[in-house]
Amino acid sequence: MTMSIREKVHAMKLLSPTMAATDSATKNAALLAIADALAASREEIFAANAADMAAASESGISEAVQKRLKFDEGKLSACTEGLKQLAELPDPVGRITLQREMDRDLVLTRITVPIGVIGVIFEARPDALVQISGLCIKSGNCAILKGGRESQQTCGVLFAIIRKAAADAGLPADALLQVSTHDEIDELLKLDEDVDLIIPRGSNAFVRHIMDNTRIPVMGHAEGICHIYVDASADQEMAIPVILDAKTQYPAACNAVETVLVSRAIAGDFLPKLATALSEAHVTVRGDEEVAGIIDVAGDLLSPEDYHTEYGDLTLAVRLVDDVTQAVGHINAYGSRHTDAILAEDPAAVKTFFALVDSAGVYHNCSTRFADGFRYGFGAEVGISTGKLHARGPVGLEGLTTYRYRIEGAGQCVREYAEGTRSFHFKDL
Repeated sequence: MTMSIREKVHAMKLLSPTMAATDSATKNAALLAIADALAASREEIFAANAADMAAASESGISEAVQKRLKFDEGKLSACTEGLKQLAELPDPVGRITLQREMDRDLVLTRITVPIGVIGVIFEARPDALVQISGLCIKSGNCAILKGGRESQQTCGVLFAIIRKAAADAGLPADALLQVSTHDEIDELLKLDEDVDLIIPRGSNAFVRHIMDNTRIPVMGHAEGICHIYVDASADQEMAIPVILDAKTQYPAACNAVETVLVSRAIAGDFLPKLATALSEAHVTVRGDEEVAGIIDVAGDLLSPEDYHTEYGDLTLAVRLVDDVTQAVGHINAYGSRHTDAILAEDPAAVKTFFALVDSAGVYHNCSTRFADGFRYGFGAEVGISTGKLHARGPVGLEGLTTYRYRIEGAGQCVREYAEGTRSFHFKDL
């Protein structure tokens, strides 16, 4: 008899302690086996992706989504390299983060443990399935995976390869589960007793839908409105290629820059040079009346509400500000707390920017595109969190663990301490 999604997830919850207790050698062997299996199955993977790409093109899916959907040699190589990097990283489970002698023969220990059962729901991006599976395996978590309808064939092939390789390497066979229908997702969002965390990856509307329809804790971000502020002290020759990279290297990514703020002190000299470089890179520039007085801008002039826009393509908003303080005010008012950068040589401006920008990633003299778990050396990421509880920024292995407290004693009772016959003498070990 076919099990319902509720029954499968409940069985996974009961299995999760076994997955959590899996030793490092087995987890690492599974990661390497998955990398080898993916590389050996490249033709099958690419054929499935070609079918998904053709269907996406026929149905008129946006170019930005199609870029995320494409799974080619470059993405396969990045995925397999990420899995190998994960295998080399220290095990995040079982780390002692506090050990304290409360009294003689009474020792308190805080130790890292997996979160348990994690549901990850993502749009397009089949490479996300590989990254998420690897991170959950390394961190000892069970994973429920749901890719977008547009990536159904690619994700189906990838999941089958990953699940078989992991099981053959000794992991519990049911530690990974793939769901495919909207009905299953609706049911999954109700399973707050068995699912410990939901991580959505996709559009603002998609993430908001998940957040509004579950009691399960949700970790992630709804928008990626990233900024670069070009200070009066900036090295202008360096600034232009950094901005180009942040906008054009992968414009559909959530860490691509959407608004560039430029100091009025250099706008007359800098903006024409920037506009020329952006035009050569086929980037459409939008601006308000002040910007339009210096360079050509496309479309209607921008109003304040327009600065809330995440373009996700080769479109860039430009605005002028007086100084770093005004830049920070704009970022904190219109940004999404994702990643923001300052291009400056003035240490005081950099210090102010770092202190006051309230974002998960705050950079100096580099592209916002560095906001990525792989580039941080995390092996990969399950997503980027703009919240402030538990995990923030690119969420890698550490963000997929929590902790528990253990006490080892020798027959002690609280009554003795309450009555004063014994006392604590806290001593960190």
